[in-house]
Amino acid sequence: MTSWNEFTESAPRISKIFERRHAAAGNLCMLATVRADGSPRISPMEPRIFEGGLWVAGMPDTTKFKDLARDPRFCLHTATVDTQVGDGDAKLFGQVRDIQDEALHQRFAEALFAETGFDLRGRKFSPFYGADITSASAVEIIDGVMEVVIWKPGKPEYVVRKVA
Repeated sequence: MTSWNEFTESAPRISKIFERRHAAAGNLCMLATVRADGSPRISPMEPRIFEGGLWVAGMPDTTKFKDLARDPRFCLHTATVDTQVGDGDAKLFGQVRDIQDEALHQRFAEALFAETGFDLRGRKFSPFYGADITSASAVEIIDGVMEVVIWKPGKPEYVVRKVA
């Protein structure tokens, strides 16, 4: 599996598009999980990049976290409001793992407070999901041509061009 830092090294174009769209949308993404009955669920999520990892942290006991506890697979899509995707968009596919490391949790809470003013310092995080990225794709429009950038572990990014 691939950490955020490993992903940015092997998929620089997709990671830059993800970071740009993630920041532009106020860190908002859409998280796809699998419900108990096998159907998909889409939920808003504010993933964070911290200490070389991508973290899917949030309010415990939510249905999206119950989904991830049962089936760790996910898709994370940058929030898109422009139907022409002029600024691009990106999707990350992967699996989460619950990282129970109190020192990490407190560093995360300190950084979150410093960046946003949202205070979770001193709280226990359970679950605290780290994302392992298993594949990714992004879309950009370059000179009127849609470029779909695709990445899989162990392979370089490649581009499929779609002319309208």
